[in-house]
Amino acid sequence: MILTVKDAADLVGGKVYGDSNFEIQNISKIQEAKPGDLTFLYLSSYQKHFEATKASVILIKPDHEKNRDDLIYIEVDNPDVALQKIIIKYFNPELLLVGIDKSASVHSSAKIGNNVALGKNVVISGNCEIGDDTKIYHNTVLMENVKVGKNSLIYPNVSIRENCILGKNVIVHSGTVIGSDGFGYTHNEKGEHIKVPQIGNVIIEDDVELGSNVSIDRAAIGSTIIRKGAKIDNLVQIAHNVEVGENTVMSGQVGIAGSTKIGKNCMFGGQAGLTGHIEITDGVLVGAQSGVSKSITKSGTYFGYPAMEISKTLRQEVHLRNLPKYIEQIKALEKKIKELENRLNTNKEGEG
Repeated sequence: MILTVKDAADLVGGKVYGDSNFEIQNISKIQEAKPGDLTFLYLSSYQKHFEATKASVILIKPDHEKNRDDLIYIEVDNPDVALQKIIIKYFNPELLLVGIDKSASVHSSAKIGNNVALGKNVVISGNCEIGDDTKIYHNTVLMENVKVGKNSLIYPNVSIRENCILGKNVIVHSGTVIGSDGFGYTHNEKGEHIKVPQIGNVIIEDDVELGSNVSIDRAAIGSTIIRKGAKIDNLVQIAHNVEVGENTVMSGQVGIAGSTKIGKNCMFGGQAGLTGHIEITDGVLVGAQSGVSKSITKSGTYFGYPAMEISKTLRQEVHLRNLPKYIEQIKALEKKIKELENRLNTNKEGEG
């Protein structure tokens, strides 16, 4: 497929400065681009690469200088979003899995929609339902009564346990487990750990994407729920009976303890951890490696351990960095106080 600068600009509503008929060969990062490539610049930290880039075409913001005659510019309000649109339309690789591989095992009671593709050694157990246009790649196992909505994509080596429900347009990356047992135990009189049966399920709503090696535990009773549009990065642990709100995003290695409820449009940085049985309101941003130990009832940005509103955390961080200086100041004050006390005592002795 031939992609001209004009094609790209028309797609993203951009204004062209230079040869609109130039044919774009590839998309690259600004520091790695070669002649013929399209690149983009939207963060000021990458401005240092602008003068040296070998790209032929660049997406820029309207206020950026156009001082290189060898570059073709496409001016857009948001180069990052514009680039994604171009990638989706012109550079998104075709997923070639078609049909049902002869090694796939499909139970006779399973309901398979139109244009479903199943890869090698896929197992579809009894009473499962697979929606139209869904692709399930190699070595994935769906246990009994699993439902997967239409146009979903499940990559190799995924396990989806019994009674779990996935909506439409769901993407699940390799190694993820949906519906593993929640971490539930009680103790007997001997102090032994007795497993509590986990008889609930997991519900994944529409347009959710789960990264690789994500673990989402089934509820003890009821459902663990990932609401519509949520995006979960690799290596995230979501415990039993957690509810994740619509359009919430979690970066890698986030851990959510059981029965915590998270609102809509929240964001969690890498390795953030949340204790169990708390509630996080809508529109909360939690910084990387923060620890949330109690409910958050006010939208905003939180950071630290324990996580607090970021302005409070930063003030504390300033004081921590200044501790050596404070210690020296305290020592100096103690010395002055001691000198004053000695002088006062000497004066009293002289008067006596």
